[in-house]
Amino acid sequence: MTDNFHEIPENPTPRQATAGFFNARDGKKIRYARFAATGRPMKGTVVILPGRNECIEKYFETIRDLSSRGLGSALIDWRGQGASDRLIRDPQRGYVKSFSDYADDLEQFFEEVVLPDCRGPYYILAHSSGALIALLSSPSMVNRVRRMVLIAPFLALPGQRMSMKAIHRLTTLLGLFGLGRRYAAWGPRPKGGTPFEINKLTTDAARYRRNVHLYDTFPKLALGGPTIRWLRAASEAAQKVSRPEFMAAIKVPMLVVAAGADRVVSTRAVEAYARHLRLGSLLTIDGAAHEILQEADLYREQFLAAFDAFIPGIDDGTL
Repeated sequence: MTDNFHEIPENPTPRQATAGFFNARDGKKIRYARFAATGRPMKGTVVILPGRNECIEKYFETIRDLSSRGLGSALIDWRGQGASDRLIRDPQRGYVKSFSDYADDLEQFFEEVVLPDCRGPYYILAHSSGALIALLSSPSMVNRVRRMVLIAPFLALPGQRMSMKAIHRLTTLLGLFGLGRRYAAWGPRPKGGTPFEINKLTTDAARYRRNVHLYDTFPKLALGGPTIRWLRAASEAAQKVSRPEFMAAIKVPMLVVAAGADRVVSTRAVEAYARHLRLGSLLTIDGAAHEILQEADLYREQFLAAFDAFIPGIDDGTL
């Protein structure tokens, strides 16, 4: 580990990297990183918002892809994960009181790091629960961010599982019995991760094993399953951003990307959401699993082609 980054041989730190911490308004230390563009001309900065149980290092490959395109990157480790402060005694448990805490940290990140230290214009690239945070934060981003790209936003569970409304009711009830810090699913992360053959995240064995090796080498970066309180917070946020009046008020142009073979979030819900956005467009990548940026080149290159067509966009920010 050097300069607040955690390297393994197959995942080196990109060039022109800076890392540090800022103190959130409640005193929690939040880790961030900035990466300058190497390609020319310079086109601005992409603020990458990772998903649950992700860290800055997991995006090194994507950061290099953006850098070669003339785009710098800025990222944070969300509170309670990565190298940011954990929120409860057991560091393995994915926990947050409310997604508004994430949104507040993102606001502060823009104020203290992105706006003063990163080249504009600004874009957001967000994955899964990070995409849900991006949606939740969209009212405050309208005069800051030109465009957003949301990958597999966590809006509902796949298949015929419980609705977010039902999940919120159940997790609220369990919280009243003092069970909010219990695991809602999966439990502690096993050493070596989930076997590749049964993982739900990617079909790319090399990228999957790279990420497993990263967390095995630096276990403090990893999480186990989400707690009941985290799931309650996520369901509450998903309901809020899905209200018609909230969706109608979104003024940032968005490209929503769904993974056709997603088994983590509901592809149907993602597609329906995108179709109801006034400034939204939809791309479904057939056959791709949940983590498109960690996927096989066949799927990843489809995403990058769509990204290149959407970012940076034209100057007036229209679709």
